[in-house]
Amino acid sequence: MAAWRPFGPLNYPTWWVSDMKLERDVPRIRFRHVRGITRGMDVAWDFEARERGALVTITHRWDGPAWPLIRRPVAELVIGPVFIHGVYLVNLGTNTPGHLDKSVEALIADMRLSSVIGCKGVIFHVGSHRGAGFAATFGQIVGSIACVLDQTPDDTWLILENSAGMGDSIGSKFSELAVIMKEVGSPRLKVCLDTQHCFASGYQVATLDGLAATVDEFEREVGLANLVAVHANDSKCPLGGGVDRHENIGEGYIGREGFRVILSHPAFRELPFLLEVPGFPVGDKKPEGPDKENVDRLKAIAAEVVPRNT
Repeated sequence: MAAWRPFGPLNYPTWWVSDMKLERDVPRIRFRHVRGITRGMDVAWDFEARERGALVTITHRWDGPAWPLIRRPVAELVIGPVFIHGVYLVNLGTNTPGHLDKSVEALIADMRLSSVIGCKGVIFHVGSHRGAGFAATFGQIVGSIACVLDQTPDDTWLILENSAGMGDSIGSKFSELAVIMKEVGSPRLKVCLDTQHCFASGYQVATLDGLAATVDEFEREVGLANLVAVHANDSKCPLGGGVDRHENIGEGYIGREGFRVILSHPAFRELPFLLEVPGFPVGDKKPEGPDKENVDRLKAIAAEVVPRNT
């Protein structure tokens, strides 16, 4: 097994690590608040996430990395797939022109970075319509996405993340993601599914029947062929509560059994999973998730799962 190699200076505070497909003994994990690529890969190595992909971002600032400084492509790291997560400040449904301009510029910058370093694409939150309604902002959203795609390389995906339905957020319903994708009409526009967001927005993903119905609706509206990643998070919010609040694996409303259901479903078998949980306190230290306890929990659940064929 080849070791990872750092490929240049990059001072992002966030790392996400995933693997190529859903192997039974290796969950995907997102590392948050890690300073720099080298440190991020050190943590990934410590957590036994060897040979896995990564996703990195500055989540609360507009200014991105000095990407021309990168010297080696992701392919040389022998990890993958690799994604970038867009800045959380992005809002394609805003009624403020300056905010919209910054949002589009930030996505374009991240998409170009993705191509330069060999990532699969950029996962991002569409944003909020701020009470104006989805229909009123639909044209602006579609036009903005088309602009981003037009000005970025063809080898990079732009990936919509479903929302929890909090604060007039866009994309909590699969039908909203579907109509955006249909209108844009680009094979480069994909989807990342967050389990906590699904649950909070009313999709029952924690039971066999509920997950089957959720997957069926996703297939009808969006198409499983367009699903390229999963955010695996438990939920502090009850079913349909509409609040974006992640919980440690097995501690929330989805629960351990819910993740057994999710991990066993064939729709997710070949997808990278990303873990975005608060973590557990260790001694006097504040929680810094994802942590090894959550990684071990997901590994244990995955090891128990007997994959279903249907």
